[in-house]
Amino acid sequence: MVKLTMIARVTDGLPLAEGLDDSRDVPDSDFYKQQAKSLFKNLSMGQNEASRMSVETGPYIFHYIIEGHVCYLTMCDRSYPKKLAFQYLEDLKNEFERVNRSQIETAARPYAFIKFDTFIQKTKKLYQDTGTQRNISKLSDELYEVHQIMTRNVQDVLGVGEKLDQVSQMSSRLTSESRIYVDKARDLNRQALIRKWAPVAIVIGVVSLLFWVKNKIW
Repeated sequence: MVKLTMIARVTDGLPLAEGLDDSRDVPDSDFYKQQAKSLFKNLSMGQNEASRMSVETGPYIFHYIIEGHVCYLTMCDRSYPKKLAFQYLEDLKNEFERVNRSQIETAARPYAFIKFDTFIQKTKKLYQDTGTQRNISKLSDELYEVHQIMTRNVQDVLGVGEKLDQVSQMSSRLTSESRIYVDKARDLNRQALIRKWAPVAIVIGVVSLLFWVKNKIW
């Protein structure tokens, strides 16, 4: 069955639409949604250039297609037919492009096309039961084959992006620690100068005070 559906812009990973009642029966649904967002992030960084791919994760599998700088992604049970999953995505893509094509590049806020959920839910219902005559016909349709679509593991796909994130985080941490070190060194130098010259300043101050008092008396 289809468990999760999300649509995002590839250029920056911005989520555009989502199936609102998806994943209610999926344990740890937030975890899988985060994985989907990580996939979008990787795609925005150019990590995976395949326009169609399946990505295994736990008991499920992500399927996605990319077209017109938009990624259409669904998560299904592993037993769900791959061909139906991709035809489901094709139906979403065709309608999303037809309705929203002119606004995709200018969308500035997450889930700008959340109303597309109505079409997602209606289409998902058509694909839920693999035993309907409609879906059996689609499974036997030779016009749409999926044998050449690569299947990978989510750890392999996200690993590259995670390593880049780790490098970025390490660089930021080193920069932050370097600034702290510079600040501490500056404070230590200031304290050393104070310790070095404070006695001299005190002596000069005392001598000046005595000289001033002596002049006042005389």
